[in-house]
Amino acid sequence: MITLANVELRTRGERSAEDYPCQRILGIRFFDGTACDAVGHISEHGGYTVVPAAPALVKPQYDADFRDALSSADLAIADSGLMVLLWRLLRGRTIHRVSGLAYLKEVVELPELREGSHQLFCILPSESAKTKALTWAHDRNLDLSEQDLYIAPRYGRQVADERLIAILEQRKPRHIIIGIGGGPQEKLGRYLRDHLSYRPAIHCIGAALGFLTGDQITIPNWADRFYLGWLLRLFAQPRVFIPRLSRALVLPWLILRYGSEMPPLRGSK
Repeated sequence: MITLANVELRTRGERSAEDYPCQRILGIRFFDGTACDAVGHISEHGGYTVVPAAPALVKPQYDADFRDALSSADLAIADSGLMVLLWRLLRGRTIHRVSGLAYLKEVVELPELREGSHQLFCILPSESAKTKALTWAHDRNLDLSEQDLYIAPRYGRQVADERLIAILEQRKPRHIIIGIGGGPQEKLGRYLRDHLSYRPAIHCIGAALGFLTGDQITIPNWADRFYLGWLLRLFAQPRVFIPRLSRALVLPWLILRYGSEMPPLRGSK
């Protein structure tokens, strides 16, 4: 439930978090700095971070809730190498690329997440992901138990989860990692920010957690640095990623036509 206290808490956080280097691309305020700076900012002010890939930048034309989730995010990082390249070629402007993987690596190095802190909570897509996350956290000396892991239900177009709210209100973790995939996770990030009685840092990082835990294909540092993570994922799961990447073919036209403005909402897909 959204109460007056929730609204006041959120408003105070938004006012304090407005002053950061950014560029607006397709209506989304992208952080223009390093991964370390991005994590430091959201850790200090709370709210939710989104990491939209190239196909996700097309989706706001067809999904009003997803559109609102991206435009309302407290922080967006420029993970898409294609978007960064097109922004430079078509608009003559540069922006720091910060991959979701680099961002997440900074999150898990935070001292406050070490053993005994009870400050980390993860939302995952499956039992397999849960098992691998527990093993990974143990090896990293992260304070993560079964009670700090939640397997998300299959959310519909509109996302709400009162059971999750109740768990988080009881445990009150300072950091929440949402790793359930693009679309639902951004909507869930916004839902949690707007319905919790406190303001944690919510990291909507999609498959990046799976890259670290082994639930997804491993992305070497060199591949991430040279924008080639998408290519490795394409080879690993072509049936999944060929249709997904094909949706991004319209991105050059969108950036050329709309620049900093969000494209108009069209019929749903």
